[in-house]
Amino acid sequence: MQRLKSFYLKNVVIKLKEKFLYSNDNEIPKIQKIIINRGFDESCQNTKVLENLLMEFKMICGQTAVVSKSKKAIASFKIKENMAVGMFVTLRGEKMYSFLDRLINLALPRIRDFQGLSTTSFDKQGNYTLGLTEQIMFPELDFDKITKIEGMDICIVTNSKSREQSLFLLKELGMPFKN
Repeated sequence: MQRLKSFYLKNVVIKLKEKFLYSNDNEIPKIQKIIINRGFDESCQNTKVLENLLMEFKMICGQTAVVSKSKKAIASFKIKENMAVGMFVTLRGEKMYSFLDRLINLALPRIRDFQGLSTTSFDKQGNYTLGLTEQIMFPELDFDKITKIEGMDICIVTNSKSREQSLFLLKELGMPFKN
């Protein structure tokens, strides 16, 4: 069992029960999945660059990414039909907790001039989305082998009913929010 998952089950569940007074254990919010995606620009149409980005994503997430392709051609955006426009990964279970643990404890503290994450990035259902501008903060990547600096979007999907419940859940898991 992952370290973060056991911490959630032993400590965070008890604090959530005390704070929000849940009558049923199934009401307690938990993280359902983490979706990580990245869009491509024109330079990523080279197959070698695309393969390198896919390998980096696999090293970061621990899972092979799905490449999204365009459905139709759009001339004003210089997009052809069946052209690679992005990639995404959906993490669940042990891989999800492993990635979240590495993100909280290793990657986010390595960001230059990091002041904390914004608390305004929650939607109405309590899902949290954050954008990263570069992938070099992850310790799995070798800095010399990176061919292109690319950002990514990370969406943490919870089953909570409100923003306050999700914020409390993520704070207790160790997510570094601004004060």
